[in-house]
Amino acid sequence: MSDPKAAASDDIVGMEQFNSLQRRIFIVYLPLAVFVFVLLFPFYWMAITAIKPDNQLTNYEEYSPFWVVGPTLEHIKYLFFETSYPGWLWNTMLVATASTVIALAASVFAAYAIERVRFTGARVTGLLIFLAYLVPPSILFIPLAFIVFQVGIFDTRLALILTYPTFLIPFCTWLLMGYFRTIPFELEESALVDGATRWQILTRVILPLAVPGLISAGIFAFTLSWNEFIYALTFISSSENKTVPVGVLTELVRGDIYEWGALMAGALFGSLPVVILYSFFVDYYVSSMTGAVKE
Repeated sequence: MSDPKAAASDDIVGMEQFNSLQRRIFIVYLPLAVFVFVLLFPFYWMAITAIKPDNQLTNYEEYSPFWVVGPTLEHIKYLFFETSYPGWLWNTMLVATASTVIALAASVFAAYAIERVRFTGARVTGLLIFLAYLVPPSILFIPLAFIVFQVGIFDTRLALILTYPTFLIPFCTWLLMGYFRTIPFELEESALVDGATRWQILTRVILPLAVPGLISAGIFAFTLSWNEFIYALTFISSSENKTVPVGVLTELVRGDIYEWGALMAGALFGSLPVVILYSFFVDYYVSSMTGAVKE
């Protein structure tokens, strides 16, 4: 004979599981689905616009804007073979990589000196470096433009390579300061007792342990350099030296004529390198950002 209390208990457990599933759907799965949709929809829109024939781009009465009938590669062919887009991609890659290397090198030395050497005023210096990041680039590009003209590097990729670190170094330094802070001082003190120099400690002890932080700072610097617009628009005038953000906007928009297919193809292919970079190093990026905010 079955126990009524046991049956009632089983029913309660079953209802709890059902309520738990409902809560997960509304608290976790539904918001996550909305977030993924909002995140991926721009890429979907760029992709379908890049392969959509011209007669379907604005004819919403006969064609739906959310899918393609009879896709074409004409926009992509035009972008790669009739514009300077491959050169823009190369310029963007070169400028972003060089700026990232310079910014990381300077940030490593600055963050190590502030966090590990413990000189007088280290905290104030770190705060001032971070506050420098808060200065809008729209204010800095005016004096920087004067310097670029005076030095004689206007309309060259070197102008971007040397000016981008002005806004990359402050944040990367702050990020690495937070990550260096999580590395135990005992490791450094043991190395000093064993006769290691500061340079040996930095290169053989600190940096190997700070790889996630370096990757995170590198991704941040590379992404900002890749997408930067104001400096690239101000310091570059010739088409062959432009970067992707500036080239796509200035060369594919002629007055009130917008070449939407080529524009969306350029935006799509221009965003893929950054997406691929994040996909490879996302675990390092998350772990380093978590370590950077620890005290």
